[in-house]
Amino acid sequence: MKKRCFLLTAFVLLLFPFLTTAQDFSENNDGWTKGWTSFAPNKVDYPEADEKLPNVISNHTYLTNDSVYLMSGDVYVTPGASLTIQEGTIIRCDYENPANLIVSKGAKLIAIGSKAYPIVFTSSKASKSRNSGDWGGITIAGSGKVNTVSGNGIIEGNFNPQYSVYGGNMPDEETTILRYLRIEFSGNTAKRKKGTSGLSLYGIGTTSIIEDIMVSYSGQDSYNIHGGKNSIRNLISLKAQKNDYHISEGFKGTLSSIIAVRHPYINSPQGSYAIEVDGYNKELGYIRPNTVTDVTISNATLVNLSDKTNYQHTSAAIFASNSALTYIHNSKISGFSDVVKFDKSFTSLAVMQKAFMMDNSFFNIHGEGVDSSNKTINNTLDILKYNRFTKSFVEVANLFSDPNNSISPKFKLKQSLNNYMVMQ
Repeated sequence: MKKRCFLLTAFVLLLFPFLTTAQDFSENNDGWTKGWTSFAPNKVDYPEADEKLPNVISNHTYLTNDSVYLMSGDVYVTPGASLTIQEGTIIRCDYENPANLIVSKGAKLIAIGSKAYPIVFTSSKASKSRNSGDWGGITIAGSGKVNTVSGNGIIEGNFNPQYSVYGGNMPDEETTILRYLRIEFSGNTAKRKKGTSGLSLYGIGTTSIIEDIMVSYSGQDSYNIHGGKNSIRNLISLKAQKNDYHISEGFKGTLSSIIAVRHPYINSPQGSYAIEVDGYNKELGYIRPNTVTDVTISNATLVNLSDKTNYQHTSAAIFASNSALTYIHNSKISGFSDVVKFDKSFTSLAVMQKAFMMDNSFFNIHGEGVDSSNKTINNTLDILKYNRFTKSFVEVANLFSDPNNSISPKFKLKQSLNNYMVMQ
């Protein structure tokens, strides 16, 4: 980290009263990841499919775990229908005719796995030959609120227009129920110029349940959330090419206990961030300033597996654009160039401070901390006050207990949080 990063830093190891209640990142707090995750999905030998899903699901349909299913091409769950998936079910997703599951507005996906028997969507390729973007992804359209001028939109990917509308006036809708779900090698762009993400949520309602989900090796974003309102928790993104979490179009809610594991050599030419928060869609406009995206993120672990030989390939951990509002709490950020990057919509330090808040958190970066597109704004490091940080950049293997473990990586700090400096 460059020396001028510390012009606002003093009283090394000084504890503020509110910091005494901060999460101790040297403790284990990732127990929720045990038993259902897979950090080496290319090595798993899944059974071959013995039943093919229809491309239009217009009735209530139940997938049982005594069959392995092939999903090929675009599969639509149409309005009024539901797709329910039993715990332990495996869906192999075609790479030759890239598969997509589109749950249209008025339909429902109920995929409830368990810790012992998660539901898996994965590539149809054999083990050790799977790649990012082998197939499309899962897209769910709801009737919750979005902040576009019209109050709705068309899901990305050039799908059947009849099943592509999202948004409405049902903020409390139970759009979907997703638990203990793995999505592997999604994000295909061969079939569509605008590829689909691992899990795309459009206009989800507050009574939806979205938790304990892992998206691995997505060729696009891992999670793409457009509008709606919900409290989402226990999400993992592993080595996505684009963003791990992209939040936009007026989403209001929380993401808690989330993990993003990136690699400095896995990036998109358009830019890749652990979290991108977009206040509104510039093409569709927005209703009022108070409808911009407003998200609270707590207990997040955002890690780029960088060391001193490759850290120059990393970007900021978080990108804030189009006046988005973001609050980061009890989180740790490591291996990136900066904590946050702002676009030109953040026109002054006061605007930044109102739009972006971070507290009780820890960061280990190699840049200056805050990257602003408006280079004339001074004292931007004030935004990171009252968070702990490393005095100089620390390689991932020296900072965490076992970050490169391919079975179950551990991102527990080797040293107690109180050994690090406080930005003030």
